Formats: sequence, structure tokens, C-alpha cells
Amino acid sequence: MSILNVKNLSHGFGARAIFNNVSFRLLKGEHIGLIGANGEGKSTFMNIITHKLEPDDGIVEWSKRVRSGYLDQHTALEPGMTIKDVLESAFQYLFDMEAEMNDYYMKMGDVESEELELLLEEVGTIQDILDHNDFYIIDAKVNDVAKGLGLLEIGLDKTVESLSGGQRTKILLAKLLLEKPDILLLDEPTNYLDEEHIEWLRRYLQGYENAFILISHDIPFLNSVVNLIYHMENQELNRYVGDYDNFLRIHEAKKKQLEAAYRQQQQEISELENFVARNKARVATRNMAMSRQKKLDKMDRIELAREKPKPEFNFKTARTSGKLIFKVTDLVIGYDSPLCRPLNLLMERGQKIAITGANGLGKTTLLRSILGEIQALSGDVALGEHQFIGYFEQEIKEANYKTCIEEVWESFPAMTQYEVRAALAKCGLTTQHIESKVVVLSGGEQAKVRLCKLINQETNFLVLDEPTNHLDVDAKAELKRALKAYPGSVLLISHEPEFYQDIVTDIWNLEQWTTKIV
Repeated sequence: MSILNVKNLSHGFGARAIFNNVSFRLLKGEHIGLIGANGEGKSTFMNIITHKLEPDDGIVEWSKRVRSGYLDQHTALEPGMTIKDVLESAFQYLFDMEAEMNDYYMKMGDVESEELELLLEEVGTIQDILDHNDFYIIDAKVNDVAKGLGLLEIGLDKTVESLSGGQRTKILLAKLLLEKPDILLLDEPTNYLDEEHIEWLRRYLQGYENAFILISHDIPFLNSVVNLIYHMENQELNRYVGDYDNFLRIHEAKKKQLEAAYRQQQQEISELENFVARNKARVATRNMAMSRQKKLDKMDRIELAREKPKPEFNFKTARTSGKLIFKVTDLVIGYDSPLCRPLNLLMERGQKIAITGANGLGKTTLLRSILGEIQALSGDVALGEHQFIGYFEQEIKEANYKTCIEEVWESFPAMTQYEVRAALAKCGLTTQHIESKVVVLSGGEQAKVRLCKLINQETNFLVLDEPTNHLDVDAKAELKRALKAYPGSVLLISHEPEFYQDIVTDIWNLEQWTTKIV
């Protein structure tokens, strides 16, 4: 049975078309991976089908009484609420039903027998719904999901305003899973999850009995949970049965077939045009030339999709740093309370180190404490000499209303506009992206603008906090290549072993030093 039908959808922003006459349908129980390069419109599609955005043209039809749940990482959590309050709000509709049932019970002593029968029928219906949705074991369900996503370690009584970005995303995801909608809409759910909880989510989605649409650039994760792929490219949406690897094989084969047909047709067109040019003026062959011209005019010409620019990241390097990158002595990080026991760490020139561990243990806090951006609770940090540091932050919270050109030019005023445009194009951004305001770009496109600034800065020490969040497959692979080739030192936070394992020389697991229970 079809849960969602999208018919002849078209949408764009200004002169930039995103979809052109796209159709889509979702059947009960389908596990769909929605894929495509940064900026192809995956998140826009999610916003359209959830009615957060009106399409320029087309129809979005949901089946009656279908409950959908959308993981939107921009959802605000109400200050003062505890984690448990947020998770229990997933069952608010059931608590409302219980209150309604209790009202009916209160009325039963004051009504006639005929009305009493109606009230008893209503109570029976509500009771069946409560039983069917496990209303009386809500606490156990909350604890199961909270444990799976690592929220029990944080403490369910903790208020939401004190949490990190990754912890807030976990809470939103946990609430959504507890709601168990008929269709889950997940936009890059693994971005702020650590390895252990990505694995839990993998198992959960593998056994999820309802439908879901998943946007993810984490290919191993995607491969393990989906059975259908919808690919967004060049304003089209195409369906492929199977996982991502199967999609790649079929897509590449179709591409080669189309290219072969295109070359064959171009040769035929060239021969026909030459014949017409040679023979249209001669009386004896004019009719033959006209016949071939008609064939040319009627020909359904094959068009190859315009190749998307592939990113090219080459970090500019500064002079060699001193042998010591930093030395940390008895460092205790945290805000109101310590996040770790005293740390004694040493990093030397040429090391490439990945910092791993569960969310909320202080990975970003450690980076910022080393860089001197925040004050440690105690201890010392000594930075080495001749350091040119490039820092990539995990998230930029303020909306940026500058154009991409203005954003980069401001950091490199000596560049010409041509050089700024060329630098952004090398990062995989088109002319339309380059001239757009940063705020209207997708998360991946915004990350490419920030990477453009980083690679054009002369550095010998890179500090990167989750740099692959939002990046598409091509950009992620190119960043991995560039970091392997980078001759300087690298300190990197990442939750993707597939990304960092071939880059780093050392791994520091913060779980070994934390004061928290993990």
C-alpha cells in the first residue's frame, strides 16, 4: 500500500532549478536511501514532503492517518525540560488519551444508561489504543532507547540547555524513535553520533518494521539498512532496487550505455549533416538531402548530463613548525565540573592524531582548551614554536548572509575576484553556488566554503572537528586524500573509522580519561 505519493514535483530557488517534474512513491515497509551530491536537493525534498516548504508545482499526497516523524537537527528544545521530559513527550498523545479516558470515568456516575453505554464504548476504544501502544511500559521503552543512544550515561534528569550539539541530536533521535511513526524521515542521523551508538541505530533500523527515508553520506551505514535507493541528480529522481553498492554498479553501467549511444548518434548526425551540406544544392541529389534533413529534424537527440565539478583540496603549507606541537600537563577540561582526570599529553611534528570517544565526553572542549579558546579548569598547555594553525569548527551557529565570494574575499583580500571564484570552484561549487548567500546553501555546500578558506590558508598544524559532517562521498574521499598528503601535523575529531584510519598515526580515545561512566 502506498503511504506517500509525489507527482510531477518541480521546485527551485531563484534561477536555480532543484527538481523538474519529479515523481516518487513510498510503500509500507520500504527502507529508502535518498542519495545525491551536496546541493542536489535532498533536504529540500524532505522539507517539501513534510509541508515545511511549498513546491513550485506538483502534488504531495499522504495516505490518511499516516504518522510521519522527521529528524530535523534545527528543532529547538524547550529550556528547563529534562531529557526524560523530552523523551516522554513522544507519548503525549497517549497521555492525552489517558486524561480523556479518566474524564469519561468521572462522568459515568452522573449520566443515564444510554449515555453510559456510549461512554463505556469510548473508554474501551481508548483502552485498546493504550494497550496496543504499550502505554503501561513507557518507562521501560524510554530506558531501552536512552540506553541504546547513550543518554542514560548523561542522566535523564539533566536539563537540555546544558547539552552539547551531539547530545541534543541524540535526544531528538531518541524521541523520534519512541514515537515509532509509520514513516521515519532521517536527515543524516549519524552526523553527531559516536561509533557505538551508530551501531545501535544500525541494528534498530535493520529491524524497523515501518518505512523510512534516510539521507546519509555514511556508505557502510547506508548499505546495511536500506533496500531501495533514490538518486537525485540533474533535477531528476531515479529509483534503484537494492543497496548503495548495487546502485553504483547499475548507475555506472547505465552511464556507459548512454555515453556509447551518444557517441554513435553524434557520428550519425555528423554523417547526415555532411551529406546534406554536400548535396542540397545539386538538383540530382536534392531530394535525398531533404530526406536526410527531415531525419535530422525528427531525431530525438541524446543529451549527456553535465558533469558536476569534483572537489579538489590541496592544503597550502607554511614553514616547518618546531618539533613540539603541544604539551599538556595535568590538564583538567570542563565547564562547571571536570570532564576528565588530569591529562598529560604530548604531540610532536608530523603526528596525525584522531580523538575518539562518545559524545559529551569533551572532545571539542579538549581541542578548544589546547588552542586557548576556552579556559581549562586546571593544568597547563604549552604550544610549540612557529605554528600556523588552521581550525575547522564542527558547527557554525550564526546564519551567514554574505555571498560565498564575500565570505572568502574577506579572509583573503589580496585575491582578485577571479582567484576567489576559482578557489571556490576547486572545492566543487558551481557558479550559482558561488554567487549565492552562504545561508541558503546546503550543509555540505557550506562545509565546502569553510574548507575553501582553510585550504587557502598557509598552515603547518590542522585542527579539525568532525570535518566530514554533511560532506558528500566525492568530497569526503578527496578530503581523505588531501589529509594523507598533507606534510604538517593533524589533530582530528571523527566518528568515522573508515575516514580516519588510513590518515592518522595515533588514536586518543577520550573514554580512557573521562570522569564519566561509559
